[in-house]
Parts: sequence; structure tokens; C-alpha cells
Amino acid sequence: MLIRFAASVLFLSLVAFGAAADSSTPTGKWLAEDIDGGGVIDRLQTTLEIRDDGIVNGMGGCNRYAGSAKIDGNAIKFLPMASTRMACSPAVMNQESKFHSTLEKVRTWRIDQAQKKLLLLDRQGFELMRLSKMD
Repeated sequence: MLIRFAASVLFLSLVAFGAAADSSTPTGKWLAEDIDGGGVIDRLQTTLEIRDDGIVNGMGGCNRYAGSAKIDGNAIKFLPMASTRMACSPAVMNQESKFHSTLEKVRTWRIDQAQKKLLLLDRQGFELMRLSKMD
């Protein structure tokens, strides 16, 4: 009985550790909620997907983009992105441009685990972008 209890505790600890490890990485699919303190246009899907291998892609709001990021611990640097070249309304194009220029300034990341947010920060640790986890 004691062995079974110890095995159950060990299993639950490993499961909890795995869940915590997953929430402490910037990988996954994220939806922009705020870009450089200016908010975002309601219902405009500006997304960022980061894979384990550093491949990055998503939707800027009007155009799809792809590229890569160098991730080392909490340090992250987004490399130049390739993008489609469709035209949308000026407001959408402005947000998309702001999204890409802000990504270029990002140097570190942090997860707000309580709110399931990815915070992208500049060199001094100031928040440049806030994204929510997409399922």
C-alpha cells in the first residue's frame, strides 16, 4: 500500500513538473493583445507561433509571415521575417508594421502563468508585447 501511494505521488509530481515546464517556454501559438503599449484592433488576428526548433510563423493581421528566432533561456531574438504582400486597410497595415518592428526590438521573454500570457520584453525588461495563449 505504501509503495502504491509513493508511486502515485511520484507520478503526480512528474505530471505537474511536465505541465510547469510546458508553461515556462515561449513555444506555442499566441494571439497579440497589446503591441508596444498601443493595444490592438478588436477581432484582428495578429498571431505568433513559435516552435521548439525556433521556427516562427503567423498572421500579421493582413499577411502571413515566417522566419525564425534564436532562443537561449529567457533570451530571444527574432530574425527578419518573410511575408506575403497583400494590401489591407491602412489601420490593419499600420498594426502589422508595428507588430514586425516591435518583434525586432524584443530581447527577452517571460510567461505570466496565472494569466497564460507571453510577455515579450526589450533589453531593459520593459514590456513590448503581450500575447495570450491560443488553444
